[in-house]
Amino acid sequence: MTFTTRPTLRGTFGMVSSTHWLASQSAMGVLERGGNAFDAAVAAGFVLHVVEPHLNGPAGEVPAILATANDPTPRVLCGQGPAPAAATVAHFRSLGLDLVPGAGPLAAVVPGAVDAWLLLLRDHGTRTLAEVLEPAIGYAAAGHPLVGAAGQTVARVRSLFTDHWPTSARIWLRDGRPPAPGEMVTNPAYADTLRRLVDAGRAAGTGREAQIEAARLAWREGFVAEAIDAFSRLPFRDSSGRAHAGLVTGDDLAGFSATWETPVTLDWHGHTIAKTGFWGQGPVLLQTLAVLDALEDPRVYDPSGLDGIHAQAEALKLAFADREAWYGDTDVPSSALLSAEYARSRAALIGDRADPTLRPGSPAGEPPRLPSHLHSHAAGRAVPQDPSTGEPTVRADGVTRGDTCHVDVVDRWGNIISATPSGGWLQSSPAIPELGFPLGSRLQMCWLEEGLASTLRPDRRPRTTLSPTLVLRDGEPVMACGTPGGDQQDQWQLLFLLRHLAGGQDLQEAIDAPTWHTTSFPASFYPREVEPGVVVLEDRIDPDVLSGLRARGHTVRLSDPWSLGRMCAVTRDPRTGVLSAAANPRGAQGYATGR
Repeated sequence: MTFTTRPTLRGTFGMVSSTHWLASQSAMGVLERGGNAFDAAVAAGFVLHVVEPHLNGPAGEVPAILATANDPTPRVLCGQGPAPAAATVAHFRSLGLDLVPGAGPLAAVVPGAVDAWLLLLRDHGTRTLAEVLEPAIGYAAAGHPLVGAAGQTVARVRSLFTDHWPTSARIWLRDGRPPAPGEMVTNPAYADTLRRLVDAGRAAGTGREAQIEAARLAWREGFVAEAIDAFSRLPFRDSSGRAHAGLVTGDDLAGFSATWETPVTLDWHGHTIAKTGFWGQGPVLLQTLAVLDALEDPRVYDPSGLDGIHAQAEALKLAFADREAWYGDTDVPSSALLSAEYARSRAALIGDRADPTLRPGSPAGEPPRLPSHLHSHAAGRAVPQDPSTGEPTVRADGVTRGDTCHVDVVDRWGNIISATPSGGWLQSSPAIPELGFPLGSRLQMCWLEEGLASTLRPDRRPRTTLSPTLVLRDGEPVMACGTPGGDQQDQWQLLFLLRHLAGGQDLQEAIDAPTWHTTSFPASFYPREVEPGVVVLEDRIDPDVLSGLRARGHTVRLSDPWSLGRMCAVTRDPRTGVLSAAANPRGAQGYATGR
């Protein structure tokens, strides 16, 4: 029997896996009280705002993929807000900027997370708004022991808070110091915000859906929108080194609503893998799997062997190059990018040696176009990488690469959901005092150059990294999974899926196995740099494999033995009704629960 850090959980009632134990258990509590997987996911989502404030927030975003017990057809919930109406390339250029700042009000998109969670609750939940918000209100009002990583994040930006973001300092600094690991912290302003949403709902009457709609209206057009509109107009220092006001207005919030969409899918080895559309990076995973199949070599499916790591890294580079050239909230040659013919043409580019260059393809016969910034500023320049890549990288000037949360839930009826909330980090922007949270900074994923797939455009979504996954077999949903990690999300999921679906490893075994990723493509986060040829690997990989990778031309960078990956997963066997769950042990924070 292979050793694992914890068992894969199995049962028949319900399963939850998330990046924080309090969110997992809060969701499980909702299931125990008769709620379904979607009620539980919403409860977990709001708890994550409170207990992982350095990894997500109410003014962030959340994409999700789900299937219901009544309809196994996967659906995407898009809670990714667009660029504000005033966010134009010309405006940013007039400020002397060639990149969207990585932090501060100017980098904010329209908040999308709360509206998406409430839409999910309205359309597929069964519990009331007050019931699902009760755990989050309790933790925000009465307090919770803060995880060490959150306090460390506050410590890194303490001078930014004290010198430039005083509203954040008032929330996160106690007598000028950051919270200690395990210290009880509260956020009474956010607790009041949630109570006011509940009160707005109750004022609408007794109908569950009417109450949820009233809360959505209070968020989009009421007291929340009013506070965001006023605060966004104030200038604050951002990662450009100067102070700028934000662009998000009350009209932007009023004009936004989360949406239901059709996922992009790939049939692979007896399974159908469903991802968000090309406004996110999710199809990178599908492209990579298609290219590996086109190589027609069983060795390329092993994420621990030399041939497998080499082929997977090279296939990922090709897919991420296409992401940079073609993905965005625009017309994308999606069918061509996922075609078997295109996969074969891309597989033909993979040789015995690592290629450090950025090689986007021409899926529809049109030449690809890459940002000129990559040639003039970033390409070919290696930059230091935080070895614990799954955590936010935050400097004292507010530059952040940020990170994310994840939650998966499956219930006894067969409802299942994968959700990846992120953005609105406590370090992303100064806190709005009467609301208890900051705006996000997802706009940094847009380019300030005309003619690109992800050029900044008003009312368009930034090309996000957030990438939940739903897996089906014979038309029935069998697994929800995902991970935080920015550009690494689909890389870490690739290794997990190869180990579990192709290699037959158990959920926990596949999560615990040594992990790696490549950084040989443009980063999504400010300052958008590239590390040509670099592969980052946990220091548990076979030394002979590491030597082989170096011999093939890869630049090998070792990370701590248990530092990469934040996978969560739940499964359901449609034949037996048996449910399973597993969670990542890295960081000693994520947990699965169920029975």
